[in-house]
Amino acid sequence: MDSVLIANRGEIAVRVIRAAKELGMRTIAIYSEIDRDALHVELADEAWNVGTAPASESYLNIDRIVTIAREARAEAVHPGYGFLAENAHFASAVLDAGLVWVGPPPDAIASMGDKISSRKAAEKAGVRGVPGTLDALEDAAAVRAVADEYGYPVAIKAAHGGGGKGLKVVWEAEELERAFESAAREADMYFGDPEVYVEKYLTKPRHIEAQIVFDDHGNGVFLGERDCSVQRRHQKLIEEAPAVGFTPDQRAALGKAALAVAEAAGYRNAGTVEFLLDRDGEEFYFLEMNTRLQVEHTVTEMVTGVDLVHEQFRVAAGEDLSITDTPVPNGHAIELRINAEDPSRNFLPNPGTIVAYREPNGFGVRVDSGVTAGSRISQYYDNLIAKLVVWASDREAAIKRAQRALAEFEITGVPTTIPAHQLVLGNETFLAGAHHTKFMEDEVDLSGLSRPVAPTLPADENLIERDVTVEVGGRRFEVRLWTPEVVAPTAGPAAPRRRPPKLERKAPAAEDAGVVVAPMQGTIVKVHRKAGDAVKANQPLCVLEAMKMENEIRSPVDGDIVELRVQA
Repeated sequence: MDSVLIANRGEIAVRVIRAAKELGMRTIAIYSEIDRDALHVELADEAWNVGTAPASESYLNIDRIVTIAREARAEAVHPGYGFLAENAHFASAVLDAGLVWVGPPPDAIASMGDKISSRKAAEKAGVRGVPGTLDALEDAAAVRAVADEYGYPVAIKAAHGGGGKGLKVVWEAEELERAFESAAREADMYFGDPEVYVEKYLTKPRHIEAQIVFDDHGNGVFLGERDCSVQRRHQKLIEEAPAVGFTPDQRAALGKAALAVAEAAGYRNAGTVEFLLDRDGEEFYFLEMNTRLQVEHTVTEMVTGVDLVHEQFRVAAGEDLSITDTPVPNGHAIELRINAEDPSRNFLPNPGTIVAYREPNGFGVRVDSGVTAGSRISQYYDNLIAKLVVWASDREAAIKRAQRALAEFEITGVPTTIPAHQLVLGNETFLAGAHHTKFMEDEVDLSGLSRPVAPTLPADENLIERDVTVEVGGRRFEVRLWTPEVVAPTAGPAAPRRRPPKLERKAPAAEDAGVVVAPMQGTIVKVHRKAGDAVKANQPLCVLEAMKMENEIRSPVDGDIVELRVQA
């Protein structure tokens, strides 16, 4: 393969572009209209406009992406993760166009992407799953019957989902109907299918996943496990390799189970088999398989020395894997996801513009990012800014290195998860390796964190030389121009140059004003009430979706709804 189109954006697009260039490949980026100046666009050898800002009109537009790949004379397509990475139809479309698909076969994606069929495949492979249904449930009554059988809590999960989308935990029967509606709505929104199933919700388990990779020559390798137990909203924040306290016998059993599941699915390329380890640490259950490169693949690379993206390209080219046996982990690695979220407000996503940006550095520090100062974190996409990855000879040293690197990481303009990470790294439960999937919500006190205030954007410089982006036939080009500075005309003395506005966070209207203000921009996906309704404090009013998360907007006080100016 001499050229590859990366069907993604952000840090994963940057990651793949760099790996492809190391292999001597021509790299082709795609971008939406608001990503014209993104880092992945600058780093690629060429870039093509794929559509407008909404993902459905750009990064999820299969026909447009395949057309661009043909016009750009790409030989292969790498999907990264998210968007179309686990879309069997997209994989088939790429192959039907005569291109190389850098991923697993479409049949394996379809089989393992459907969480119900993947549970059935695991059962056939002799790998036990979390107790639950093996069929989709069509209504809340069917969910209630299963919950009555297993007992509460239960988890309602999207059959074709992942990443915490379409997953709702039900602790009491009264919550069930609303949770079912929300899970089905998210499933339909993100994965195009409202089907859901139910599992018994394990309390305080550890989330352990196995990295595997298969080639076309009968070689399958287990590359070790990762602990992904530090989560919020069922989405990962911190990942480690190897898992703390994991014994060689546990590692061998996990690897055997993961390879069996992948082999049963006819899997090829890199993938991840996820498990839940019960609170006693004695039994693990198959959870799901992700048929793509994971966000947290970096920690496996750091302790094995294996470049997983290089391996993906080797497999796609029909070559043998560069490794044949499970490597012994060398040292300890930790990844911390730096997201545009406000931990002081329950990790509320916050789109905005990054004003200042400085990455940490030094021995054992790696930063995978897709942003620079001035980059815009859009409400249309995931809010991941960067991944801080550290390596050291052991876990204690890795934690200290992570603390040092976090202190060096400077990001202003949007709130980030950095303060939450600093609290976790100093938490005794985490330091002891006793954390679990509810640890962040149950044991980390975020009440002392203050809401950050964004600084003023720097003033424009008085430049005559200008770089302009133009598009010809949909392809992006950089053009350098020298033009006189435009100054606004004035009737009197020369007016001072206009300064950019401050990116300050305005407080919402006071509660006694009787107005409920959305905490962020987004899409109203459900309205619970109507004008004239009486509500109590903390009762839900509507559901606002933004940056791949649903946020329930609640009434701040008791009162009557006089006016309702929103609809789904």
